[in-house]
Amino acid sequence: MDAYLWGLLIFMACFKSTFTQTAGKCSMYGECMAGPTGNLNCEYNGPPRPMNDSEGLDILRTYCPNLVTSDRPLTCCDLDQLRSFKKNMGVPQQLLLRCPSCYYNFLYLFCYFTCDPMQADFVKVSMKLPNLLNPSDPRQVIQMVDYHVSDTYANGLYDSCKDVQMPSTNAKALDIICGKPAADCSVQDWLDFMGSTTNGQTPFTINYHIHNASTADVRPMNHSVTPCDQKYGNMSACSCQDCQATCAPLPPPPPPKVPCTLQGMDCWFFAMLMTFVVFCVLFLVVLIVSVFRPSSKFDKQRDDSVPHSEEEEGTRLQRWGLWVETSVEKLFLRWGRVCARNPVKVILVGLALGAVLSVGIVMFRVTTSPVELWSAEKSRARQEKNYFDSHFGPFYRTQQLIITRPKDAPGVRHEVPGMTYGLYQNYTSIFNKTFLHKVLDLQLSIQHLQADHEGSAVTLKDICFQPLAPDNTDCTIQSILEYWQNNHTRLDKVKYDDYSGSFLEGDYLDHFSDCTRAPASVSDQHHLDLSCLGASGQPIFPWISLGGFTGENYNESTALVITFVVNNNVDEAQNEKAKAWEKEFLSFMQNFSDPDMIIAYSAERSIEDEIQRESASDVWTIVISYLVMFGYISITLGQFGRCSRCFISSKTSLGLVGVMIVLLSVSSSLGLFSYCGVAATLIIIEVVPFLVLAVGVDNIFILVQAYQRDEGEVGEDLEERIARILSKVGPSMLLASSSESLAFFLGALTDMPAVRVFSLYSAMAVLLDFLFQITVFVAIMTLDAKREESNRLDLCCCVQLDKTEKGGGGSEGVLFKIFKNFYSEALLSRVVRPVVMVLFVGYLCFSGSQIHKIEIGLDQKLSMPDDSYVLNYFGNLSEYLHVGAPVYFVVEDGLDYTTRVGQDVVCGGTGCPEDSVVGQISRAAKQADYTYIAHPTSAWIDDYFDWLRPGGDPPCCRVYDQTDQFCAATVVNNSCAMCPVQKTVNGRPVPRDFMTFLPSYLKDNPGIKCSKGGHAAYGSAVNLKNNNKAVGATYFMTYHSIMKNNQDYITGLEQARRVADNMTRMLKLRTGDSATKVFPYSVFYVFYEQYLTIVKDTIKNLCICVAAIFVVTFVMLGFDVISAFMVMLTIAMIAIDILGFMALWDISINAVSLVNLVMAVGISVEFCAHITRAFAVSHHRDRVQRAKDAVAHMGSSVLSGITLTKLGGIIVLAFSKSQLFQVFYFRMYLAIVVFGATHGLIFLPVLLSYIGPPVNKVKQSCMKHLEEENSQEKPVYVNGQSNVAFSNSSIELECKQIKKLESQYL
Repeated sequence: MDAYLWGLLIFMACFKSTFTQTAGKCSMYGECMAGPTGNLNCEYNGPPRPMNDSEGLDILRTYCPNLVTSDRPLTCCDLDQLRSFKKNMGVPQQLLLRCPSCYYNFLYLFCYFTCDPMQADFVKVSMKLPNLLNPSDPRQVIQMVDYHVSDTYANGLYDSCKDVQMPSTNAKALDIICGKPAADCSVQDWLDFMGSTTNGQTPFTINYHIHNASTADVRPMNHSVTPCDQKYGNMSACSCQDCQATCAPLPPPPPPKVPCTLQGMDCWFFAMLMTFVVFCVLFLVVLIVSVFRPSSKFDKQRDDSVPHSEEEEGTRLQRWGLWVETSVEKLFLRWGRVCARNPVKVILVGLALGAVLSVGIVMFRVTTSPVELWSAEKSRARQEKNYFDSHFGPFYRTQQLIITRPKDAPGVRHEVPGMTYGLYQNYTSIFNKTFLHKVLDLQLSIQHLQADHEGSAVTLKDICFQPLAPDNTDCTIQSILEYWQNNHTRLDKVKYDDYSGSFLEGDYLDHFSDCTRAPASVSDQHHLDLSCLGASGQPIFPWISLGGFTGENYNESTALVITFVVNNNVDEAQNEKAKAWEKEFLSFMQNFSDPDMIIAYSAERSIEDEIQRESASDVWTIVISYLVMFGYISITLGQFGRCSRCFISSKTSLGLVGVMIVLLSVSSSLGLFSYCGVAATLIIIEVVPFLVLAVGVDNIFILVQAYQRDEGEVGEDLEERIARILSKVGPSMLLASSSESLAFFLGALTDMPAVRVFSLYSAMAVLLDFLFQITVFVAIMTLDAKREESNRLDLCCCVQLDKTEKGGGGSEGVLFKIFKNFYSEALLSRVVRPVVMVLFVGYLCFSGSQIHKIEIGLDQKLSMPDDSYVLNYFGNLSEYLHVGAPVYFVVEDGLDYTTRVGQDVVCGGTGCPEDSVVGQISRAAKQADYTYIAHPTSAWIDDYFDWLRPGGDPPCCRVYDQTDQFCAATVVNNSCAMCPVQKTVNGRPVPRDFMTFLPSYLKDNPGIKCSKGGHAAYGSAVNLKNNNKAVGATYFMTYHSIMKNNQDYITGLEQARRVADNMTRMLKLRTGDSATKVFPYSVFYVFYEQYLTIVKDTIKNLCICVAAIFVVTFVMLGFDVISAFMVMLTIAMIAIDILGFMALWDISINAVSLVNLVMAVGISVEFCAHITRAFAVSHHRDRVQRAKDAVAHMGSSVLSGITLTKLGGIIVLAFSKSQLFQVFYFRMYLAIVVFGATHGLIFLPVLLSYIGPPVNKVKQSCMKHLEEENSQEKPVYVNGQSNVAFSNSSIELECKQIKKLESQYL
């Protein structure tokens, strides 16, 4: 027993001795001397000493409360060390405190290293030197130590901090404090960087050893670590933005749309193929039946010679139709008499009306603003743009250079400084220092450009965006040369070691590497004493200022991107100075040349300038196109028989008059809407004359050729003949013109401004053209007919030839004879008709199978001339840029930010919910390939909370203790004290203090002392109202991922709106306020919103136009449903075929092509209506004969009047320099004319020959009685009754009404 007790006492004594020796020993104590990067500690092998100083105790309680175990805790640090510790923790606090677990884990890493009484267990001095500055001091100066940290603590620290964000820079904190990108940073990399003196902050080298192996001499530091998803003390766990462990799993993005296929065949194609097969089978069956049933109604109608009282009476609809038809013909007959008998008066009145309307052109205004052209005033994008502009100002005007080098330029091989001698990193040729100096010279030359505006000089500083004004008036320039503040001397600066002066510690490439990792850093890590902030005070993000790299390997960049940011104004008049400077900038760049640089450039005004240049260069193309059409019209209107009457029968002057009437109608339409204040567009000027010429020329040919073919009647004077001709073709002209006008007027119901304005101008121009044709042109045609009868020359009417040589009567032209005797017979033969039906329906099905392949959008390259410098710029944008346009998530006015709920719905730091505004943007950025949100947002409210926190030397928020006015961190004044911020239990300011210090935060410039100042990043992001007593609208900015085609832009807009709509629902749910909403805004939204509904708008507009044509055709053809349906069906087929053509020839659907499609429907009426009406009024009982009659009488006019006229002008457009003209005018116009002509002259007659409408039975009965009356004696009337018995008295009345027009039908 005694032996046992004795042994136990010996063991306890040994254990006590060991414990006392290990736990109570320090490795360092106090500071011996100042070093290059901080004060160097002294070696100390002794027990810890009590901390008696109150200031030291306060620092310990603030930063290392776990070490304060008593009123006089034992520590291995003195007051000087604690002061240095407090100073050095200022930057980590600003970076990491948004995640409390990370921040305090980080703090305790250095708390235990500096002051832990058990310091000697895990800190071992490995290099020391005598105090050379003070030889009398016997203490050794520490140069290097070994710090042993347990694997658990090191990895726990890293895991808690690896996701912490820096809101102001959209980067991670590790990007700054790891020495390499956070994605490549391991726990050992991080600790090694923090322990290296090359980071500019560590006074002596700290070698971190991560392990769990304990020995008698070494016990790794292994204090407890708090994971980021757990609370630290009474503070909330880190938010999802700073700690992935707290995030809910991301839902997988929906899979990309896979084209529908059946057995490898496109579903659309398969469906159309089946449709075509079914049609062919049914059509073949019908053909076979028709062969064996000759009496089928397919080719012949009922034999109307068989008496049938119901057929003679007809339906009430047919009787009304006959009444409408005869009434319209009588109206045109009377109107023709007025015009023919009073030509001069009619001409003067018509010209006077046209002149009055045309005078309005003096008020003519052309809209060139893309916003007003493509975005409806009440559209969501337009309203959101107006809201953004009114609260934050319009988005900036940008001037940009993309600079590359020739491919054979050599790269740069750079030796990485530090302990890793012989380690090299390769850089591309753009990082050659000589080249960078040349680029800097170019940049400085641009900065010093002067332009003249109204006699005064304009420089970049007069117009540029200055984020820190008035404290700093430097311009914002996004360029990596801003890392050296645009200074040649700083670019050349190098740093050698302080001991030997022969080892390079840093140069321009090392500084560049530091700044790409931490763009907001105010000091580099290679002792160059250079800030990464630009001269304007803003961070320069490498993904904006560099191009051609992959991932974050900025050393692989192949392009420098320099962007000059210029202020923009809502009032365009205030942008004139900027436009003047931009003009000088463009002139300078056009004249600049350097064989070592390949430069693509653009200014804000470039696109508008190039469009205007393109319009000017294409004026002659358009003029030649119209001259070709005018010349053709003037020549082909005439009839050329005998040479002696060549100059008499010519209709050159009449053709010119017809063309002038077309121009008069266009000018009158422009003038009328100018009176009404409706601004025009360039599309109107280019397209409306083409449209009206198509409509007007067709009517002119029909009218003139009808007169030329008419032989006149016995005893009929010229005026009566003109009136009768007008009554014959006037209804057809009215049908076509009224259908088109109504279709265009209804097309103006669309929300798209460009289409709406085009429809209005077109509808009025077509209507006025028709009115001028049936007045002025008829009157002039009468005068021209009199000239021809008197044998006077066409262009020189004062010259009269021999009156004895008279022209013949009505004659049929060569083209008419071809159509009548050959074409109609061949087309409507038994063999050709089925082939035509199969071919046209087959192509219709093929076109339908291609429609879904039409791309949406307008490639901006097409709007530029072939030789434009902007095309090179567009190409470089797609090739080199790595980030898209900025996107702002705007929280509208109405949210109370002083409340916990109001803060929680937007913030992203500790204690903030995952579905807040900042949280949802951060989640979206994790799926950038799907959402097109490239980065987390910069959050002003999170940085404001960090700015308010105490800490740092000095703290960010300070006030003068006498005046309570804000005192910036850069001010050295003893009267400046920390802001007296009262905090709630969650650590946030009370409502009163929230608003008290917010204005100061938004005016505080970031700097070395305080990087959280909000002036540069958030000065315009927060609207203060009510004399700075409340927060109004705010925004949270991030960037879209790179967008290279129209679909990217459209999808980006859709996804941003989806995210914003989710935010709005969250706001309503959490705040109970349904008024406040969130919307996204980016500069391109207002242009691309139209494409979200362009397909629906196209279908709606085309359906409205076709429906309007159906209604007018139905009424004007005497309530003939079948004829109206035939016209509608043919026009629909033309539209579908054009859409299929667009897919095959790479013509996208956009506002320009939509205008052309609407115009195509209007022009298609000309191809269909005249043929259909000629068929409907024909009295042949056989459908085939009626179709032949229609083709013979109207086919030649349609071919010569519209088809050949347009083809001549369209071919000229193919030689235009404008890609827009080549694609959307030449190609589409060609398709319109070709498909319109083929359907009108080939398909429609064949279709009518199969299922055309029967003859109006009332009219047919009436014509039978008229023939009988003409073959008998004049009837005798007794008591008002005729001796000819009619089956119905109303038929007799109707027959008498059309008796005078019987020649029309015989």
